[in-house]
Amino acid sequence: MMTREWTSIEEKTVARKAKQPVVRKQGAKSRTRRLVVLVATRKGAWLYHGDAARRTWRADGPHFLGHTISHLVLDPRDGRTLLAAAKTGHLGPTVFRSTDFGRTWKEAARPPAFAKAADGEKGRAVDHTFWLTPGRAADRDVWYAGTSPQGLFRSADGGVAWEPFSIINDDPQFREWMGTVQDGTPDGPKLHSVIVDPRDGAHFYIAMSGGGVHESVNGGRTWKTLIKGLDVVEGFGFDPSKPTFHDPHCVRICPTNPDRLYQQNHCGIYRLDRPSDTWARIGRSMPKRVGDIGFPLVVHPRDADTAWVFPMDGTTVWPRTSPDGKPAAYVTRNAGKTWQRLDAGLPRGQAWWTVKRQAMTADAADPVGLYFGTTSGELWMSRDEGRRWACIAQHLPEIYSVEVAAL
Repeated sequence: MMTREWTSIEEKTVARKAKQPVVRKQGAKSRTRRLVVLVATRKGAWLYHGDAARRTWRADGPHFLGHTISHLVLDPRDGRTLLAAAKTGHLGPTVFRSTDFGRTWKEAARPPAFAKAADGEKGRAVDHTFWLTPGRAADRDVWYAGTSPQGLFRSADGGVAWEPFSIINDDPQFREWMGTVQDGTPDGPKLHSVIVDPRDGAHFYIAMSGGGVHESVNGGRTWKTLIKGLDVVEGFGFDPSKPTFHDPHCVRICPTNPDRLYQQNHCGIYRLDRPSDTWARIGRSMPKRVGDIGFPLVVHPRDADTAWVFPMDGTTVWPRTSPDGKPAAYVTRNAGKTWQRLDAGLPRGQAWWTVKRQAMTADAADPVGLYFGTTSGELWMSRDEGRRWACIAQHLPEIYSVEVAAL
C-alpha cells in the first residue's frame, strides 16, 4: 500500500475558481465528518478520502497493484472492515479482508468455490468473485457474494470463510438458465445485484447475466423468476418466457421504499413496484438518439422517484462507448416518466468511454453526491446531484466499481 498526494498553490487556485475538487496533502487538517470513495480497477484498488464539503480529496493507493479487483466494499456496520473481490496471478480468485481500513490485508481462509463435482461429472470453477453485499445491520458479520460463472455464496464470519448459499449453484434448472461460459458477457457470465430486503433477512433478489432476475422469500430455499415485462434481443427468436435469454445489467432497491426496484437491462431501463411481478419499461421516454441501454443505475437515498443512469451506445455492434462520444448521465425525478440530461462539466466530444454496472454510486448527503468511474480510468463526481461534474482522478486503470461511504 502506498499513499499518493497531489497539491500545488496553482492547482488549488484554479480548482477553487472553477469550483472543482482538489486533492489535498496527506497531513492536512481534516474535518469532523469525512467521505471515502472506494475504487476497484483492472489493476488494483484506490481509496479517495474527502472532506465533508466534498471539495478536497486524498488518494490512498494503489492496493493490490496489478491484480484485478472487481468490487471493493466497506462494511457499513463497523465503518472499518473492507472486503476486496480479487483475481490475482498467483492466487487465482479470492477475497481479501482488512479490519483496519486498508492498512493491512489478509486473504480469506476459504474463498468462494463451487462444490467438487462427483466422479465422472464436469464441475465448475470460480473464475472471479464479482459482487459483494454486506448483510443487514441485524445480521452482523454476514456477507453475500456473486461470482463468475454464476454462483451465490455466504460468509457468516465477516468474509473469512465462504460457503455456497441456497440451491442456486447446483440446481439443474438454474444451471440451464445460466448457459455456458461461452454464452456469457465479454468478461464472463456473472451473478450480481445481490439484494437483501432491509425489512426481512430471508427476502432476497439476485440477477444473473445471463439468467434473469430471481426472488426468494424463504432464505434461498426456493426462488421465483421476475422477468415478466422484460424485452429480449430481437431478431434471434428468443423466447421471453425463458430466463436464459434475459440479461439484467444492474438491479437496485429503493432505500426509502423497498417495494420498488429499478433495473438497467440489456434491453432497456425498467421499474418494478411490488406486489406486481411485471416490470414496466421506463426507458422508452429517453431521447431516441441516446436510447436506454447502459450498465449502471443509482437510486436516490431519500426519494424513490429519483434515479440516475449512464447510457452507452447500444446500437448494432454494441461498441460500449458514450453515444457519439458525448458522455452524460440522465436523471428521472418522476419514476421514469421523463428524463433530463446531465452533462455540465463532462467532455463535449471525443470521449469514447463508458461506465460499468458497479462503477456509479451516490452518497447520502444533501444535496446528494454522485460518483462514477470510466473504462478509461477517470473518476468523476458531482456535489449537486449531477447538475455539474468534476474530475477527481485521471489515468487510473479501467475502473470496475465505485462505492462511497461516510465516516
